Amino acid sequence: MNIYLVGGAVRDRLLGLLVKDRDWLVVGATEAEMLERGFIRADGLFPVFLHPDTKEEYALARRETKTEPGYKGFSVEYGPDVTLEQDLRRRDFTINALVQDEDGEVIDLVGGLEDIEQRRLRHITPAFTEDPVRLLRGARFIARLSKQGFSLAHETFNLMKQMATPEELAALKPERIWQEMIRALNEPEPWRFFETLQRCGALALMLPVLAEAIGGDASHAEQPASEPILALKRAVAAEAGPLVRFAALFHSLCQGPARTRWLKEALPVERDYLDLLAQVQGVARFYPLAAQRDAEATLDLLIRGRARQQPERFHRLITSCGVIWPEQSAQAANWLADAGRAMASISPARLSKEGLQGAELGRVLRERQIAAIAAAAGAAE
Repeated sequence: MNIYLVGGAVRDRLLGLLVKDRDWLVVGATEAEMLERGFIRADGLFPVFLHPDTKEEYALARRETKTEPGYKGFSVEYGPDVTLEQDLRRRDFTINALVQDEDGEVIDLVGGLEDIEQRRLRHITPAFTEDPVRLLRGARFIARLSKQGFSLAHETFNLMKQMATPEELAALKPERIWQEMIRALNEPEPWRFFETLQRCGALALMLPVLAEAIGGDASHAEQPASEPILALKRAVAAEAGPLVRFAALFHSLCQGPARTRWLKEALPVERDYLDLLAQVQGVARFYPLAAQRDAEATLDLLIRGRARQQPERFHRLITSCGVIWPEQSAQAANWLADAGRAMASISPARLSKEGLQGAELGRVLRERQIAAIAAAAGAAE
């Protein structure tokens, strides 16, 4: 039995990146031997085990044969007769097929070290095209590694273009597309994910509305950035999380009566993402004026954004607005904090003590809160 550190942990260490997770490859062992050593079965389909102490994943070496369409359409063989090279050659990219032995030596059977040196993302064998998920993974790895100088190998990009057909992509479940998209939004340069899918022709089949907005000649990498891509870049520059990045990318595409209907029909978008997008749409007519310290618009923004009740959510909303409407946002965050304090200084309880009730209380409350916000704006000038 030989045990190797494999995949991303080896790749990231060689690139000087933070190693987050470690996966292990076991060659020359059986399931029974793993269980005898105290490993815990972690997967019902594949021979993957959890270490009894570290809980890290240990997988038996395996061979795969394509049997039907889709990313699950493989026949899997595993056992002590499967060699290290056979396991590594079934993987997607050369830089993900490097292993490190127990002595710390890196073993490269597929050319991954040269591709790291050349900053090249390259497939291992033509069998790359048998799994449509690899098209998404290729785009996501470019989003992760382009900042490190990586680009797609020409031959790999050509295979991705061959895979970008309705027949091939029909095997991709919307849930998997969404999963890869959210992972990509967390990467250092997430716009590369969408641009890569656009260039190979896949985005038009997955999200045609976004593909049309990005526009340009899909066969060329260098083209003027569209507003969705520019907004996404601003969100990254603001060090915003995936929710804000999502809102920045899709806000301009979800206008009008239909709003997010097309997006929800295409992907199983999670509730938090849709909620933030709806929040941005709900304050769109107030934010530009509020950023200019218009007292009435500021009050409406604070109320609709539930600034007092949900401050963290409101902060995320204002961050989203700031990257969507950057020309209005230079001092907006500080101003809205001041305005929020001015609004809070006029409370319904205080007005109730003056004998105001019902509609009259609501009218006076609004008038006085606007006046307090206007005074705060005047003091800040």
